[in-house]
Amino acid sequence: MYETLTNEARQAVTELLDAAGLRPGKLLVIGCSSSEMVGRRIGKGSSLEAAQAAFAGIWPVVQARGVELAVQCCEHLNRALVVERAVAEARGYEIVNAIPQPHAGGSFAVTAWAHFRDPVLVEAVCADAGLDIGGTLIGMHLRRVAVPVRLSVDRIGEARILCARTRPKYIGGQRAVYQEL
Repeated sequence: MYETLTNEARQAVTELLDAAGLRPGKLLVIGCSSSEMVGRRIGKGSSLEAAQAAFAGIWPVVQARGVELAVQCCEHLNRALVVERAVAEARGYEIVNAIPQPHAGGSFAVTAWAHFRDPVLVEAVCADAGLDIGGTLIGMHLRRVAVPVRLSVDRIGEARILCARTRPKYIGGQRAVYQEL
């Protein structure tokens, strides 16, 4: 089961990064319900093993592409995000004081915290793309114009996934000319 989660997560993040065209240094936000991945209701069956399996598929792909990762915690930490301290400082994000736990932050956030070099929590980010595994509601952490991205996979384990990329908003009217994105 866990090998399947790893493979599905790897495929999903690879397809999303390709579709979003994220360059090195861009920010990807991921929210993940390990409960949903194992067939339970969000917040009702946290599984560190499932979170670790999904992270194992995602983290190497993100690192290889030079994309920065923000991992959303659950509602018990007000959906704060785990990021590298360097990312928080470079982007001017305010660091808050908490350490994710399986039932206060979630297993995926705990896993990210363990793998990041110098993890911190921030209250909000403005990401360039996002992967929502299991209905964690990451939309608040995306840039203003989010565009849905459909992948060849629609689940990781039992959890439905939703993906988005962002783009600059169009301004002007009929006579405006836009860049091809």
